[in-house]
Amino acid sequence: MKSSLLRVTILLSVFALGQLTASAAKPLRALIITGGCCHDYGNQSGIISKGVSARANITFDVKYQGGTNRNIKIPVYENKDWAKAYDIIIHNECFGGVTDVEWVEKIAKTHRDTGIPAAVIHCSMHSYRNAKTDEWRKLLGVSSYSHEGHRAVTVENLEPKHPIMKTFPAKWETPKGELYKIEKIWPNTKQLGQAYGKDTKKNHLCIWTNTYGKARVFGTTIGHHNETMQQDVYLDFLTRGILWACNQLTAKGDPKPGYGPKKK
Repeated sequence: MKSSLLRVTILLSVFALGQLTASAAKPLRALIITGGCCHDYGNQSGIISKGVSARANITFDVKYQGGTNRNIKIPVYENKDWAKAYDIIIHNECFGGVTDVEWVEKIAKTHRDTGIPAAVIHCSMHSYRNAKTDEWRKLLGVSSYSHEGHRAVTVENLEPKHPIMKTFPAKWETPKGELYKIEKIWPNTKQLGQAYGKDTKKNHLCIWTNTYGKARVFGTTIGHHNETMQQDVYLDFLTRGILWACNQLTAKGDPKPGYGPKKK
């Protein structure tokens, strides 16, 4: 009888400790780096931060720099510890005119060498595209240098059992779109979603994961238009991708204890 009571007491204590740990989990700290050409980055940063924080225990800082100029080496990267305070960096930037190899490699290698995760969105794939180094592209997991015209695209779920794609429909048509042409898929990239290009007459990867050195990376080329980013489908898979990169997503596609949405 005493041994049974002891076991029950231990189980209750473990459960209570688990609940305390979950409720006491510190929010993941995310930094959105954004700016440059061709997109409504001010509003997009708000869409991402508000939408993701409603779905997961994540707080956001935003560094919006460079205006609309694609040629700017933005100040945030001048600090050698620019990523140190964060659990993940969200790259949503468009600086395709920057060709300084040392600069580009410094950004990429911060992730590779420290293991700080990344989520890379849309025009990040075209940032630094003319720099004569592949380090940024190795971080992204894909190489892209151009895109098709503006039109809605239909995204096909390639891995419905993958935790990131848990609630993603078999096919999803975006309200608007700008499909990026993927010229190369790097070896550590796992393909999760693709869309057919009407100009190129072939499928192009548009959702994936990657590993680069010590870093886990989630990527999507979807995200040119605010109308698309505001969709629940988009914010759901983006949130799970961020949690996956931070290793806070279960195999079933749910946030790990303490990293789900805050209870109201």
